[in-house]
Amino acid sequence: MADSEGKLSAAREAMDTIVEISTLLNTGLDADTLAICVRLCESGANPEALAKVIQDLQRESTALKEADSTVS
Repeated sequence: MADSEGKLSAAREAMDTIVEISTLLNTGLDADTLAICVRLCESGANPEALAKVIQDLQRESTALKEADSTVS
């Protein structure tokens, strides 16, 4: 039981560190999104391809918001 608690504590600490780094780098990703990204990478997703997809989605989201604000 203590071993699983130690692993859980280490996982939380690692996730806290990832969130802190993300905040410092101003990625715009929340903790839930980062957790999904970590799980995808642990499952074999290519981190560089994942980063590219996220950047493309953020760029498209920004473009749609700008287009929507000019129409309104």
